[in-house]
Amino acid sequence: MSGPATTAPAAEPEARRRMVIERLIAAPPAAVWAAWADPAHLPRWWGPEGYSCRTRRIDLRAGGEWVFDMIGPDGTVFPNHHRYTTMIPPARIDYTLHWGENGPRHADASVRLEGRGGGTLVTLTMVFVTAAEYRAARDIGAPALGLQTLAKLARHIGAK
Repeated sequence: MSGPATTAPAAEPEARRRMVIERLIAAPPAAVWAAWADPAHLPRWWGPEGYSCRTRRIDLRAGGEWVFDMIGPDGTVFPNHHRYTTMIPPARIDYTLHWGENGPRHADASVRLEGRGGGTLVTLTMVFVTAAEYRAARDIGAPALGLQTLAKLARHIGAK
């Protein structure tokens, strides 16, 4: 959530830049998709516990974008810009993350929704531009913060 990225050296393998967060949500993929792909819902649950979103622009489709500020519990503002490249209902969303509107790209992200016994396995994968960016995200607790975000999603749709 801080600082611009630099271009990844060609020698840095993706495995050293990839973060994967998973959660099983007790709701069907269509319900999880609706909360993730509806501009009226996504800003209401996105972000870790205590964080909120202030949307400037939102267009959730391939070729669309979401420009918003994530606001921390202490009032710190984190400018964000997601550019959506793939939207395949109700299974897949791919997007790039930028440090603020039109800022440097710091990660490529994908969301996979897979039906599992009446629920949905949500897999959020982020491939950071550099291994240093990955380590910085890991060191501020990004995996736990991502799980908090998915818990907020589950609560938003009335699931566990």
